[in-house]
Amino acid sequence: MDASRELHRLVTGYQVSQAVHVAANLGLSDLLADGPRSVAELADATGADTRSLARLMRALATVGLYVRDGDDRFANTELGDALRTDAPRSVAGWARFVGRPYHWQAYGSLEHSVRTGENAFAAVHGESVWDYLAKRPDEQKIFGDAMTALSQAVADDVVTAYDFSRFSTIVDVGGGHGILLATILSHYPSVNGVLFDQPDVVAGAHELLSATGVSPRCRVVGGSFFDAVPEGGDAYLLKAVIHDWPEAESVEILRTCRRSIPADGRLLLVEQLPDESPDPVRTAFSDLTMLAIAGGRERTTDEYRSLLAAAGFDLIRTVPTGSAVFVIEAAPVQ
Repeated sequence: MDASRELHRLVTGYQVSQAVHVAANLGLSDLLADGPRSVAELADATGADTRSLARLMRALATVGLYVRDGDDRFANTELGDALRTDAPRSVAGWARFVGRPYHWQAYGSLEHSVRTGENAFAAVHGESVWDYLAKRPDEQKIFGDAMTALSQAVADDVVTAYDFSRFSTIVDVGGGHGILLATILSHYPSVNGVLFDQPDVVAGAHELLSATGVSPRCRVVGGSFFDAVPEGGDAYLLKAVIHDWPEAESVEILRTCRRSIPADGRLLLVEQLPDESPDPVRTAFSDLTMLAIAGGRERTTDEYRSLLAAAGFDLIRTVPTGSAVFVIEAAPVQ
């Protein structure tokens, strides 16, 4: 291996990220879904500058998203297909989010977090990422779509790995637009669900729940998990919620769930575990994202055990899903 060349590839990785972000914003992979098209055709469909778009397409072809044929037209590769919005595990929503200026600027201040331990997002923007998004509905929607993309990527793995059939009602706390809960309900017709998140977030869930056919079995409730969560569930599901928050807030969220969960109920956290991760690179860099953007962290199994104990839960087991996430099962201490 040429160390200098490999290091240069890593150092300039942000250029690839931004190029993919632009491709996602322009919907290039969707436009190529039916076969090769010329740059002129793509430019006409997107309103982009033809010569500049040609340069973007050539660059993305070098990293494997697109391929150019003998007639100087471009087509999707397998990677390019994954950027289509209708792909089974589409990355389009995530790609549109990670290049947003506000996110880009905060991550650019990662050094501030490393030197001080403070949240870079708050240092750059003067408020938390949650307060920032709450004031900007357009950005909130892009963020919501990104979270849906991440959940969609692991939803089938979670359903395959964990048996939800013993539950009658699952309350998805901080469930966003509901893709994980909808996947569970689709696989388990006897199970009902409650989707719970901030009112402006769950307002965007109805279309997805209807499209998946689970609306009759899924109640949508808006609120804050710092105040209260809906009662009546025998399982409380939180995917990628606790890793967003520092210790004090994490315990507060878990204690809110503890007040509603029945004695024989289960708390199910879907999170990454650095000590067990099958994808340590992804988990380690997710941890840096939590540091810079949200202010939380990825935690080890023992760290979750301690966190859960502080909120009145016993960690029962961790269930691998085959993806980067685990189902962390806990029961209320009696």
